[in-house]
Amino acid sequence: MAGVHILDTLPQPAPGNRMGPDEMRAALRMMLRIRQFETRAKDLFLKGVIKGTAHSSVGQEAIAAGACAALLADDFLLTHHRGHGHTIAKGSDLGRMFAELMGRATGYCAGLGGSMHIADFERNILGANGIVGAGMGLGTGAALAEQLNGTGNIGITFFGDGAANEGIFHEAMNLAAVWKLPLIFFCENNQYGLTTATEAVTAGPSIAARGDAYGVPNERIDGNDVAVVFDAVERAALRARAGEGPSLIEALTYRWDDHSMRANLPSYRAQAEEEAWKSRDPIPRLRARLAQASELEDTAFDAMVQDVATEVEEAIDWARDQAEPDMALAMSNVLPPATYTPSEPTAGSRMLTYRKAITEAFALEMEANENVIILGEDVGTTGGIFGLTPGLADRFGTERVRDTPISEGAMSTCGVGAAMRGKRVVVEAQLWDFVTLMMDAIVNQAAKARFMLGGKASVPIVFRGPQGAGIRLAAQHCQSLEMFFANIPGLQVYAPASAYDAKGLMAAAIADDGPVVFLEHKLLYLGGEQPVPEERYRIAPGRARIVREGSDCTVVATLAMVDRAVQAAERLERDGISVEVIDPRTIKPLDAETIRASVRKTNRAVVVHEAPLFGGFGGEIAATIQEQAFDWLDAPVARVGAPEMPVPYNDRLERDYMPDASRIAQAIKSVCYRR
Repeated sequence: MAGVHILDTLPQPAPGNRMGPDEMRAALRMMLRIRQFETRAKDLFLKGVIKGTAHSSVGQEAIAAGACAALLADDFLLTHHRGHGHTIAKGSDLGRMFAELMGRATGYCAGLGGSMHIADFERNILGANGIVGAGMGLGTGAALAEQLNGTGNIGITFFGDGAANEGIFHEAMNLAAVWKLPLIFFCENNQYGLTTATEAVTAGPSIAARGDAYGVPNERIDGNDVAVVFDAVERAALRARAGEGPSLIEALTYRWDDHSMRANLPSYRAQAEEEAWKSRDPIPRLRARLAQASELEDTAFDAMVQDVATEVEEAIDWARDQAEPDMALAMSNVLPPATYTPSEPTAGSRMLTYRKAITEAFALEMEANENVIILGEDVGTTGGIFGLTPGLADRFGTERVRDTPISEGAMSTCGVGAAMRGKRVVVEAQLWDFVTLMMDAIVNQAAKARFMLGGKASVPIVFRGPQGAGIRLAAQHCQSLEMFFANIPGLQVYAPASAYDAKGLMAAAIADDGPVVFLEHKLLYLGGEQPVPEERYRIAPGRARIVREGSDCTVVATLAMVDRAVQAAERLERDGISVEVIDPRTIKPLDAETIRASVRKTNRAVVVHEAPLFGGFGGEIAATIQEQAFDWLDAPVARVGAPEMPVPYNDRLERDYMPDASRIAQAIKSVCYRR
């Protein structure tokens, strides 16, 4: 019977804990409130009032009540899919919680997040999370923000035993230890990661003991004893507030219900095991302790139970009466409104390279706003392997231009957490291919946070790095991945092809209150100087640039393909073909109007991108033209892209792989000479 023997090895409560009778009675009331909330939520789910799913924390109430009692109001909290108890214990309103579970507009997340994503920013609850272990990475970022701001606040991130086997556990623990972040890692070991026993999939003597590898103080405690939980969290909190860094607590407990309310799984736990754990129910244990100390009469307990039941029923009745969100409300929460004034000054005669233009944007934004920080591998003293951040660490300090471990999962989720806590973060993927190791942070966290948290979260973060082929770095260092991100609501995708645009769009990306994927091309790093204003300016996304005017064919090209499209246009001019070249500058939002107007003028279109043709950006542009300018077309839209293969290492094959001016010119001719 997996797990039963653990009961014999639980530590005994430390004598002289700091919870007095008043605190224990308050904790008991809180545990009753959580228990009643979860019990009634399950009833409502079975009746179809709560839909989807929810995850009950019945049996684990002592952890929420004890841990949150040791936190201060300004301390932050991150939790997981089984997080109702934590949010209630931190002070969230039961009515708004029930409203969220019922999908109502007055719920904490406007009915858009549901059980797994409840957040209460007024109480510094930064959100529950449906991605296993994500809160640990986000917690490092939130803690970094508190550390940089010198607030003295700390945070706690709750996670389950299953999350201890995720890579983010180790990445976040290492990062927190290296930077001495004020963060408590709290593992609720409820013995099962869905249906698989923890001991069957977890190596080592304990989850807590894993902290030793990172020099993180750790302990394993009885998670069903509220006073023990409180004491452990208070010790960890004192260390964190003193600048001594993170702690790891593993609390042994047990969930009484199945993994989720929706789960209808075959029996996987022995009855004797369930009974043994239920005999350690934290609520009667605390009641008995208070009764034995003559600190709680039966009548007082009964009144407490009745008060809680009334409170919960009133919350349910209120939530039932609330309206559901509509599509307009939902759409308004996808992207934040613009908060800056864009401008496009005259380029002038001052010359900068593409790389130096981006560096200058960093410097100007960091000088103007002390909340701008840069995270990445070798971005500090080295200045980045492609030289995008040289001198910034000397100028602004290594606290703000911060070298991270080679740990893409940690640096990216840390960036999201710091952004949610008020920083404006630039995260560098040293090579854009490595962004595949950041996908959870970008796709599930940054892109969705504002929406699933009901419009409360601002996530001003830029994920940037060099993509594309041309310098013979082979298949894992040369990909063009823009369409990965263009398909994700909540993300913007910028792709500047000139030094002028690179500076202005980077400034705009940093100023945006939502996440931006900022694509740079390695070949553009190698280009010569171009006119760039010295002043600080921000280019609004979604405004294409007409690079070259023409009348016979429109070519839409991105990044390094823009220059090649211009080369093709110049060649064809000798043949009497006038080509208009458009650089969208941002892939999302897309300036469809400029493209449409051009096609109405030229009656022909070619789209060029470096990524493989299938599923590429060209298909989206072609569909847009088909929908909005079909009546003006004299030929089908042609597309030019890479073949369906990874980028080859051989230099000749790499040149053949990338679209060049000759292939673009051939495509233009094919639409201009079509009969």
